[in-house]
Amino acid sequence: MFDVKDQVILVTGAASGIGAGLTRAFLDKGAKHVAVLDVNEKLGKELEQELNKKHGENKVKFHKCDVTTEELESAYDRTIEEFGYIDIVVNNAGVMNDSPDVYLKALNINVAALMRSSMKAYNLMRKDRNGKGGTIVNISSIMALFQSYILPVYSAAKSAVLQFGGCLGAQPTYERTGVRVVTVCFGATETNLIHPASMGAIDEVLTHHIAPGLEKMPKQDVESAVKGFMTAIENGHSASTWLVTSKRPAEEITDRMKKAYQIMAEGIFQ
Repeated sequence: MFDVKDQVILVTGAASGIGAGLTRAFLDKGAKHVAVLDVNEKLGKELEQELNKKHGENKVKFHKCDVTTEELESAYDRTIEEFGYIDIVVNNAGVMNDSPDVYLKALNINVAALMRSSMKAYNLMRKDRNGKGGTIVNISSIMALFQSYILPVYSAAKSAVLQFGGCLGAQPTYERTGVRVVTVCFGATETNLIHPASMGAIDEVLTHHIAPGLEKMPKQDVESAVKGFMTAIENGHSASTWLVTSKRPAEEITDRMKKAYQIMAEGIFQ
């Protein structure tokens, strides 16, 4: 079982919601330091103060960070400068908004920034380039597991995250680099991500379907999401995919994903 004790950890989108819950859980399990990245300076500073008071000086450092800018690289560099290394990176920052004036920014956050952060971590950690290995956990979504006409952009983004993690963390690459990549698909979780004011669709007709659609989705609280995440990071092998939803125990669905891809690839290599 993987242990987060004494690890230096970087979490994006960590000032509130699941990210803040993960930060608390990491420290409760003895993490050495957690770098908290978020655009919300007020909440980030409050979390830093709260957890340093509880766990000790400099256990948490808040970095104001828009992950779509060079602030992401700066947060990495400042953490490495102070601690020499980052053992775990959790790419948690995300936006669920397909509206015409937001979707390109959302894609940048949900896909491009996540990949850029992953590659930054990968090149830092890889043993074949003088690193010591490490773990990258990318947050996908239950929306990557089925097709939704209501949120096509968000569904596509989270599908990309799912495929990216399975490919980057594949066994031949893991054996060479020592960089473990785990993907977690959260179900609907009671955070600001699914607050109506934070969401939008590609047009006004689909916007009216968002609230009824969410009502049909089983919900979980942050505590349940965090508990499931910890199961995944502690037990997941590289390229594994985990479903954390509906207050159920975390479920590894790697074999189901592989079977789905095998079905879709039938005949391609014949």
